[in-house]
Amino acid sequence: MKILLDSCVWGGAKAVLEAAGHDVIWSGDWEEDPGDEEILSFAHRQERVLITIDKDFGDLTVHQGRPHCGIIRIVGFGGQQQGTVCQLVLEQYADDVAAKSIITAERGRIRIRRPE
Repeated sequence: MKILLDSCVWGGAKAVLEAAGHDVIWSGDWEEDPGDEEILSFAHRQERVLITIDKDFGDLTVHQGRPHCGIIRIVGFGGQQQGTVCQLVLEQYADDVAAKSIITAERGRIRIRRPE
């Protein structure tokens, strides 16, 4: 799967996801942060699932109607747990990810907002 990791996600998560066979770009490798709107647009143009900690992407997509190819938001996980959590969500909720859902993963809870 093609993935864009937001810079707020631990950079080491990239290696975990790549080891699982995913094509991963981490925006933390970019020279400068272009801002949430451009990150979301880049992910959409590249047909990448966006993985973030930032809840602002939900506002951009749900309230402003910006297009996306799926968003996974991870909440409350330490850096070294983030890659593993992302991989588990990608595996266990593959159909929802493919349907371009917005998935929020918290300890003991998964919320899924499917496209309308």
